Amino acid sequence: MTVRFGGALLALAVLLTACASDEPTPLFQEDGSAGNADYSYTIPAGSGEAIDRGEPLDILPDSLEVRVGELFELINEDDRGHLVGPFFVGAGETVRQRFNAPGSFIGVCTVHPSGEFVLTVVE
Repeated sequence: MTVRFGGALLALAVLLTACASDEPTPLFQEDGSAGNADYSYTIPAGSGEAIDRGEPLDILPDSLEVRVGELFELINEDDRGHLVGPFFVGAGETVRQRFNAPGSFIGVCTVHPSGEFVLTVVE
């Protein structure tokens, strides 16, 4: 009986360890590699001031469909940070994201006249 109980405990420990290490795949991840992005957009210097003046900006679409494995790059040359859907890009920073799994994101976009950005990742 002790051997059976010990074996059951060992099996339970292995099962719990396997489950604990099963982390979900993130839908996207920061990608610092060099090379061309599949989608690249630049927020030019002065964009924040143009928005303050009520000028519409034509920087990126209000929606974008990308494929798993593709790379999205957002370069911010402005002196303030901006939200683009699920991404925040600080002043003078660049965000490069590679997509790992399908999913959809709808979020605020501070550089599009609609104020919204929809990102859809497909297989």
